[in-house]
Amino acid sequence: MTDTSDTRPAEEEAREPRSGRLLHRLMRFIPLMAPLLLWAVPCWVLLYGGQRWPLPVTLSGTALFALGLVGVPLAMARGHGRRQQDRAAIIGDTLLGASWVLFTWSVLLGVLLRSALAVTGAGDSQDRARIVTWAVLCTTAVLLAWGYAEARRVPRVRRLDVRLPRLGAGLDGLRVALITDTHYGPLDRARWSARVCEKVNELDADLVCHTGDIADGTAQRRRAQAAPLGTVRATRARVYVTGNHEYYSEAQGWVDLMDELGWEPLRNRHLLLERGGDTLVVAGVDDVTAESSGLPGHGAHLAGALQGADPELPVLLLAHQPAFVDRAAAGGVDLQLSGHTHGGQIWPFHHLVRLDQPALAGLSRHGARTLLYTSRGTGFWGPPFRVFAPSEITLLVLRSPHPPASSWHGAGPAPPP
Repeated sequence: MTDTSDTRPAEEEAREPRSGRLLHRLMRFIPLMAPLLLWAVPCWVLLYGGQRWPLPVTLSGTALFALGLVGVPLAMARGHGRRQQDRAAIIGDTLLGASWVLFTWSVLLGVLLRSALAVTGAGDSQDRARIVTWAVLCTTAVLLAWGYAEARRVPRVRRLDVRLPRLGAGLDGLRVALITDTHYGPLDRARWSARVCEKVNELDADLVCHTGDIADGTAQRRRAQAAPLGTVRATRARVYVTGNHEYYSEAQGWVDLMDELGWEPLRNRHLLLERGGDTLVVAGVDDVTAESSGLPGHGAHLAGALQGADPELPVLLLAHQPAFVDRAAAGGVDLQLSGHTHGGQIWPFHHLVRLDQPALAGLSRHGARTLLYTSRGTGFWGPPFRVFAPSEITLLVLRSPHPPASSWHGAGPAPPP
């Protein structure tokens, strides 16, 4: 018998179009090119774009950029790799966020401001280059300071009414609070967590939902930060589904801890919420990454979540990623609640998020029946900054098309048509 294992790859490559082979090879270098671009572009714009700085300034600045280029990957590896060193993670995450903001505004101001100065004839080439440098540095500093404050504050409450055509009159005005993507992590946010829970309790919600990505790290390691979730109050139920980050950190431990804290993990199952003679199916699925996690019994199964439910009843589904909405729409779900996107977290990263997810934030319609609400998230992942993507705690008031007069509680944003 002839062993053809060595010849098949060559044969397959020969059959692949040349353009496809070139793209495949380029994709291999993207992980190496991205960090280089993040540091090389600002270095050129700020130091070598015609400024003619004194030599000590140029050498010192170049050394700082080189240190960032080498130091960030090392810090990220120590912080998020096998060693899980929180201090290294904080340094790496912070520098990563700072480099992204610096890169973005080096490109934008390096092109737009420089062009505007040239058109208006402001100064000579060296003056224009130095104006761009100071503009980039000042803009970056302001955005990072503001973005840090935005990331660390207790989120504002976003309130909206959501009309569900199949919702019974007895459930009109049901108050659903949503938190998601708390991402407890290397920066200790136990006090922040407690204040978030206090604000949720002020909403007097009937149903409180957490749609995953509780933390970065195991339940044992982040328990102190997550513990305040046990103080959250709801008149009917507190429900939780896993996010993709749970599957990086022993997901079953998080399921067990949330159960211990009094939250109902909806792992491909549902519960019934009844009021005024009407019923709402509240279902939840594991995150889609559970299917490849290797954990026994974990996976996103909508059919299992709805098994035994009356198909005539309205369905509220918790699913961490908005991308699950295609399955939800095919399954006749009325409203899906999700997180995951962070609204992009640091502008203009939202353009990349849109390539992966069908919605970035807010309420959207998918198919004839299904509405999707995507939260920008309650916390932050990695870099401790939020730039043009504010965090949120969400209060959704469910509305029936024919509510009894006594159930209308007042104003709110108009529901979608």
